[in-house]
Amino acid sequence: MAVMKLELPKDASRAAAERFAARAEAEGLLDVAYTVEDSPVGPLLLAATKRGLVELGFEGQKELDFYLERLTRKVSPRVLEAPARLDPVRRELDEYFEGRRTDFDVPLDWSLTRGFTQRVLRATAKVPYGEVSTYRRMAAKAGNERAVRAAGNALGANPIPIVVPCHRILRTGGSLGGYGGGLPRKEFLLRLEGFLN
Repeated sequence: MAVMKLELPKDASRAAAERFAARAEAEGLLDVAYTVEDSPVGPLLLAATKRGLVELGFEGQKELDFYLERLTRKVSPRVLEAPARLDPVRRELDEYFEGRRTDFDVPLDWSLTRGFTQRVLRATAKVPYGEVSTYRRMAAKAGNERAVRAAGNALGANPIPIVVPCHRILRTGGSLGGYGGGLPRKEFLLRLEGFLN
């Protein structure tokens, strides 16, 4: 018996996936939408709930599976690749990297943070473009000036880097300190913002 082979256009599976994601969103079955976006600092995993951007991960620093597993475990098991929900985030990131945007307007979902860590990151979100602060100041703003190391750990675990600009936080003496995305990315972002030459 002859088997008929169905020939689909090359992008048919992609279009079907997009229709599936749109229908899941329309029926309220999509809690976390994600996509992977190229950027000057490498591919970025972007994920958003209905409340806002919940995760921005540097692919290569951690694998896609790490981020998706964390989102599934800590936010919702209903995670689906659905780039359309991330369009505003992608647009603002493009403007930022092109030097046409100095702050972000997209809403944030703080679901992946709690307690002291969240207070440190909320304080960090207020550090303006082109300016820097210190781990000690962030610890103080979070309610415990002596918890400098804990503030550093909170910044290193930032699930929304770039938009929550932990790259603007330096050591008290002015050295760069660490960065969850790696020091070359921190230097790139500080150069982009005109803090480093």
